[in-house]
Amino acid sequence: MTSSGLDRYLRRIGYSGPLTPTLETVNAIVAHHTRSIPFENLDPFRGVPNKLDLPSLYAKLVDGGRGGYCYEQNLLLADILSQLGFTFDRLAARVVWGLPEDEVRARTHMLLLVDVEGTRRVVDVGFGGMMLTGTLVLDTAEPQQTPLEPFCLVQRPTPTGVEYIQQALVNDEWLPIYRFDLHPQLPVDYVPTNWYLSTSPDSHFVTGLLAARAESDRRYALRDLRFTVHHFGGDSQRRMLASAGELREVLEEHLHIATGGIDVDDVYARLTS
Repeated sequence: MTSSGLDRYLRRIGYSGPLTPTLETVNAIVAHHTRSIPFENLDPFRGVPNKLDLPSLYAKLVDGGRGGYCYEQNLLLADILSQLGFTFDRLAARVVWGLPEDEVRARTHMLLLVDVEGTRRVVDVGFGGMMLTGTLVLDTAEPQQTPLEPFCLVQRPTPTGVEYIQQALVNDEWLPIYRFDLHPQLPVDYVPTNWYLSTSPDSHFVTGLLAARAESDRRYALRDLRFTVHHFGGDSQRRMLASAGELREVLEEHLHIATGGIDVDDVYARLTS
């Protein structure tokens, strides 16, 4: 993507700071990205498969005021970081959020491992309600504070090398989010899984609605018609949305999703049928 794409992206996330490939830059971009570009699966839920080519990603997430899920979010960010001179590997993870950490699941999640000032850091702006709002040093098992929750990366040996388990401290309990190894992926490696996740009747991205966005002191989360605001260090507020108007308000005002090209009345009808 050309520098005009970079300029459009920076305007989209409201970032005007340094662009040199430093820790300060990547942390600032991640923080701005997660506040500005929401996680959401409105297209698969409406029967529209997600596209992963760069023109489609820029058209949807940058110019269209929309969000996306992990492949869209992290492939877009990878292109931006490449333009800024960062080097990185694209990785794949097995999601275990809400499951035992040893549960064997397909590698359906994408994350980035970015070289930053001589240190390898996990960068991931695409994990829904627990998206990283900062970056994590790979080679330490110590807890690491992010702008929101503390996270950690636990290493354990496997028959083929080393596996990493990303965990987050939630309500004083360390909960596993996903497991990954360091085998690099190419963008084409995500295409088959993306097709499954955005088209299969067995995919939770097709059968239900998910959306999330982070702020400096809270997380917003939408699961079908249940809307939750998690206040960092405080209580969570939950409510059920009772009309298409309430759904549209939450999508636009809290999750920052442009709904001009979306039939929200139809989305609400699907969720209540």
